Amino acid sequence: MQTFTPSNLPRMSQQPEFLPANYVWLIAFVAAMGGLLFGYDWVVIGGAKPFYEAYFHLTSPRLIGWANSCALIGCFSGALAGGAIGNRFGRRRTLTLCALLFAVSSALTGWAHLFAGFIFWRIAGGVAIGLASNVSPLYIAEISPAAWRGRLVSLNQLALVIGILAAQIVNWGIARPVPAGATPQAIAAGWNAVYGWRWMFTAISLPASLFFLSSLWIPESPRWLLLRGKEEQAAKILARIGGVSYAAAEVSSIRAALEGSGRGAAGWRELLAPGIRGRVLAGVALAALQQWCGINILFNYAEEVYRSAGYGLNDLLFNIVITGAINLLFTVIAMFFVDRFGRRTLMLFGCLGVGFSHLCAGAAYKLGLHGAGVLVMTLCAIAFYAMSLAPVTWVLISEMFPNRVRGLAVSIAVAALWTASFLLTYTFPILNRLFGTADVFFLYAAICLLGAFFVYKCVGETAGQSLEQIEGAAEAAGG
Repeated sequence: MQTFTPSNLPRMSQQPEFLPANYVWLIAFVAAMGGLLFGYDWVVIGGAKPFYEAYFHLTSPRLIGWANSCALIGCFSGALAGGAIGNRFGRRRTLTLCALLFAVSSALTGWAHLFAGFIFWRIAGGVAIGLASNVSPLYIAEISPAAWRGRLVSLNQLALVIGILAAQIVNWGIARPVPAGATPQAIAAGWNAVYGWRWMFTAISLPASLFFLSSLWIPESPRWLLLRGKEEQAAKILARIGGVSYAAAEVSSIRAALEGSGRGAAGWRELLAPGIRGRVLAGVALAALQQWCGINILFNYAEEVYRSAGYGLNDLLFNIVITGAINLLFTVIAMFFVDRFGRRTLMLFGCLGVGFSHLCAGAAYKLGLHGAGVLVMTLCAIAFYAMSLAPVTWVLISEMFPNRVRGLAVSIAVAALWTASFLLTYTFPILNRLFGTADVFFLYAAICLLGAFFVYKCVGETAGQSLEQIEGAAEAAGG
């Protein structure tokens, strides 16, 4: 497989002549609201799970797995379509579409009275997640100066984990205490199963409406405008970001890159070209690694993981909030490191750290050391993940492809991410029942160690280089 190799070129990207931090961070924050809604909608199901399962009388592992993973069908579809939609209508309009889908689907999921309706609107919400996971980091990368790009794209991951924590806090706050020893029939007849889970899903409608209004204000991606031949509009936006000299240098660099690869948006066939194919495969592998490291199991199946460790229903909802707080804290720390220490170092650090934590958690289950020991190991795994694979994978995917094919190539990588996530989420209840929680953690640990070997051999450093420099370096290295 062709690999995505580091550049040996000097870092000479034109930096802004002044630092309009408020403007750049504001438009990046608006785009990152897609990540916030993505995080909330993705994780809210973890706290609602015991209650909608009781309401819909779900008992078989296959139905439970389908209810918990069906949104991933929409995620895959939205991610795959996001590149074509973003190329056709622009990054900003695609973000607006995301916001509208989030607002509608979340409310209608919450007030579904039939299981089929619940599944349909969860899939529709998944489409919104897929679009946001594609376009939000892509848009931020395309408006960011090179020196800030890691932090700004990581802002999308920060917003995502804020959304995750918000969902966990909302779930914890809405859910009423369940009496110890309550029967499934009593839970199904209680307030949580009749109304509580509905409000957990519906709560996202308000921030989704705010995202919709804010997305109408932000500028279009200057790189998309140049791809469409709208040089004057692109130059004005770049000048607002970094000044006239910065805009002139960026326009010249982007134009040269486009002329070298041909103007106009690329077609799907061009992703198979020798200079592109290796990077697409590397992006797919990174996306799959981010999911198959197993961390999302700790969010989407927290009930099973912590119940197996001896926690009751009321305690595990609080434990879920702790996981979200740890996720947020270490994502903030990662934002200070991603441009300082580089992408490759953090990815290696994360793979090894998550893998070791999974090994320890598996050993705790195997030896019967439940309770706080399992909680600490899962929190360590989340901390390592939040500092590395979670934000850095999105940064790499958003910057490793040439301008002309970036939209479509990111779609392929993100679609692969959601495919991997579906396989992870759907198979966990089955694997857990067949082999036990300890062996499942050992499996995820082995995947993390294999991932560290892949990163060491195939992933190079991109920190501090402009998108055009990364493109030129990869071409010089043969793709």
